Amino acid sequence: MADKKKILLRISPELWEHLNRWAADDLRSLNAQIEYLLREAVRRRRGERDTNPPPRTAERDGAPGGQEAVEPEQDQGQGENGV
Repeated sequence: MADKKKILLRISPELWEHLNRWAADDLRSLNAQIEYLLREAVRRRRGERDTNPPPRTAERDGAPGGQEAVEPEQDQGQGENGV
């Protein structure tokens, strides 16, 4: 493993709390979460495709109370009466 560079990062307490909760939701350390977010930002800036998207969760997809998110049914080109 290559040596990693060490940096001092100054962020607001509110941002720290938000990132810490996000890291916990993703089962990562705060450091790993920040590194992941920076890596994703660089990847997007370069225009690279996401080869390893994070798993979908109900909470992220807006399903209330931890319910599993349901994909909307695709329109089969039928009218209101199914014709």
